[in-house]
Amino acid sequence: MKSVIITGTSKGIGLDTALAFGRAGYRFFATMRKPENADEFRKKIKDEGLPITISALDVDSDESVGSCIGAIVRENGPVDVLINNAGIEHHGSIEETSMAGFKSVMETNYFGVLRCVKAVLPQMRQDCKGCIINVASVAGKIACTPLGPYSATKFALEAMSEALAQEVKPFNVRVAIVEPGIIDTQMANNIGYGGDSIYPQVNRFGGLFKASLQTPTSAALVADKMLEIAESGTWQLRHPVGPDAEPFLGWRASMNDQEWTDWNAASDEDWYNAVQNTFGFNAREVKQAI
Repeated sequence: MKSVIITGTSKGIGLDTALAFGRAGYRFFATMRKPENADEFRKKIKDEGLPITISALDVDSDESVGSCIGAIVRENGPVDVLINNAGIEHHGSIEETSMAGFKSVMETNYFGVLRCVKAVLPQMRQDCKGCIINVASVAGKIACTPLGPYSATKFALEAMSEALAQEVKPFNVRVAIVEPGIIDTQMANNIGYGGDSIYPQVNRFGGLFKASLQTPTSAALVADKMLEIAESGTWQLRHPVGPDAEPFLGWRASMNDQEWTDWNAASDEDWYNAVQNTFGFNAREVKQAI
């Protein structure tokens, strides 16, 4: 039975991924910062008889990552698949976001992934087998205010993953980047309006998310993609996921940098009209309803 470690399984994509792999028969190690809050998850594991073990792991901590992954390997043998899913969201304008805010989101979304990769890679390289799946985002390819702090971490994750894939392919270790679009998770629903920001984009962008989430895309879709990557043996690096992921990426690719900057710097009226014409989302109505 192949073994899988995933970070960030308390809710959303991580939780659905744990269940998908467990139901597929993988020996699955679901990690999270606070396992004491996982009573419903434990009940589901017990009721379905799933081969899932819940462990405490804080990706922000060298000691926690080393201790948790080290114990799993000692007690159960080498890890076949590592899924780096743990992440946090921080949005706001560049000027108004504190340095602490920038550092905290980078610590989890980028350095947290590096810690976990470094913990499993020596064994994977030695065994000449393994798969590392890093959950990035469409926001790792497209930078929109007010997601600058979050996008910076996902851009960094994309770059690191691309370099890593080149390094480990000769050792038969696969690297995949999963790029979800707007998925119905707590994180996506938290992207709302920024209150008294001096930058209008910080407020209006929440309308695009809220409008998109009126026809939600389940986190299970991302989970199914990661199971497919693990089982297929694919060497494809990037995997956009969700009905809006590839359209978003294509939309950005259709504009040069100046056009992209101008579109996002446009007046509220022009921006809302462009959103409706491009995506069919009436962000104004959504904003009024919140």
